[in-house]
Amino acid sequence: MDEFQIKQARIQALLDETKLDGLLLRKVSSFAWATCGAASYVNTAVSEGEASLLVTRDGRFLFTNNIEAVRLEKEEGLRQQGWEFRIAPWYAGGRDSAEMMRGMQLGADGMAPGAADLSSQVTQLRSRLTPEEGGRFRQLGTLCAAAMDAAIRSLKPGMTEYEAAARLASEALRRGAQPIVNLVASDERIFTIRHPLPTGKTIQRYVMLVLCGRLGGLICSVTRLIYFGRLPDDLRAKSEALANVDAAFLTATRPGCSLADVFREGTAAYAAAGYPEEWKLHHQGGSAGYEAREVVATPDTHDPIYDGQAFAWNPSITGTKSEDTILIGSDGFEVLTAIDGWPLLKGTAQGKEVRRPAILEVD
Repeated sequence: MDEFQIKQARIQALLDETKLDGLLLRKVSSFAWATCGAASYVNTAVSEGEASLLVTRDGRFLFTNNIEAVRLEKEEGLRQQGWEFRIAPWYAGGRDSAEMMRGMQLGADGMAPGAADLSSQVTQLRSRLTPEEGGRFRQLGTLCAAAMDAAIRSLKPGMTEYEAAARLASEALRRGAQPIVNLVASDERIFTIRHPLPTGKTIQRYVMLVLCGRLGGLICSVTRLIYFGRLPDDLRAKSEALANVDAAFLTATRPGCSLADVFREGTAAYAAAGYPEEWKLHHQGGSAGYEAREVVATPDTHDPIYDGQAFAWNPSITGTKSEDTILIGSDGFEVLTAIDGWPLLKGTAQGKEVRRPAILEVD
């Protein structure tokens, strides 16, 4: 079976398991997953787009308005993919779809009137990547890495964080990746703000850029830091300790383990490095896919890890951070957002050496 057929079969298996008549998919991420990459949004900030999908025992339906129907048919090719379009006037407010679904026992990828909330089950469907999705993830990782490299190496003291964010967005977009998360912190803000929305602050010596780039629905995450001048000894020591923590998360991410298993290995590495409380200050990442994090790992997250899944771990020790997107295989992990020529540190975990990104020092 090809990617689309695999996904339809998985939906039918979910309907069998739940004994429901159909599955309603309204989230942007679910729409992209089920259509193998189509976009249902206009506003990139929304979680639910301008079109939704209904998969029943014997049909596939796409509900949208007359504004979006042309693009979804002509540019996204969804009628050719086998979706039966149900098009309503933009001012009708979804009355036609509600009438069609009346009397059905439905599940949905979130809260929906009259439907069972199957959001956790749909999340699992989205995060079980097919080989085709793995290939697209590799392409996206290469694009995001190149965008990050070009943007961060173009920075100079005296620029503002807004200018840095503009460069990161431009480098991502010109390569086809949509920057759905674009964070910038400079100097003292790196030590105090964990999710730093860019500001008009002037850059002095130290900058962190964070990119979550989306293409075809899939999302890659990558963080890099640059220091103008010689890196202070305390930051160097923290970054070296963080390389070991990051190595622990990466090497523990194996098929057959759970997210809780990985989390336990990672937090133990924090303690071994002398920073036992740092993991409490920010989430550590988790599985990736059609959301930047499909599932965020916690001590109690027992979701299993499968061959072919993507993950983005983002451990941090105050003032430093490490983040790449990886693809899991039976023989280890592949870093999708590696940057050629970027300086690397030697992290160690389970007796294995793992190279992790250093802070780039620029004279």
